[in-house]
Amino acid sequence: MIIIRHSSPGTHTNVPVRPLFDPVELRSALIVDDHPLFCDALAMTLTGPVGIHSVDSVGTLDAALSRLDREAPPDVIVLDLNLPDVNGLDGVVRLRQAAPKTPIVVVSSLDELKVVRALLKAGINGFVPKHANRDEFRAAFAAIARGEVYAPQMALEPGGASLSDEAVARLALLTRQQAKILQLVCAGLMNKQIAYELSIAETTVKAHVTAIMRKLGVQTRMQAVLFAQEASFAALALED
Repeated sequence: MIIIRHSSPGTHTNVPVRPLFDPVELRSALIVDDHPLFCDALAMTLTGPVGIHSVDSVGTLDAALSRLDREAPPDVIVLDLNLPDVNGLDGVVRLRQAAPKTPIVVVSSLDELKVVRALLKAGINGFVPKHANRDEFRAAFAAIARGEVYAPQMALEPGGASLSDEAVARLALLTRQQAKILQLVCAGLMNKQIAYELSIAETTVKAHVTAIMRKLGVQTRMQAVLFAQEASFAALALED
């Protein structure tokens, strides 16, 4: 049994917990990050101290989703949160839908406790801050390979439910197409524009929007947008 080390309030010590997922041999990784220099440095860490043989990278969420549609998923996905084509937790939810059995490790400078807790609820397997050293990266991916979750201890402790928790849970009910349409609705596009963007019929968009509102428990498009914004990092940071 793995002993969980308790950290004092306010610390962000990252520790593994008991296995929650199936162990996996980490031979390949896909980095989703739009900063080439950081991608290069992270790839060197993954192929060096971590011991992953093959590492590829893409710069957007859409590129990652397209790759997952065309090819078998890698053994682990390493995700940045600040991408040019995604806002808030929606990217994690959509990536988890596209690769339900693939471990997702978020590597980000956004290490607020509420953000990490929401990410865990959205289905990530690990969180490592961007400023972490190589030893911490090695420990994190070793924990993931054993089927464990790796995150700050305080994020793993039970906490009260929040509106953001509910938002994440309901967003997870959306299909990949519905999640994409909601993203475009949040960007201000009308049904006709969304139909053109996705090369589908406008009636299909209308049906998806109706289904989205039903799953989110809202009555209007504006309420759907506000609900999606509840899962954004800005909203999380403002929570009491």
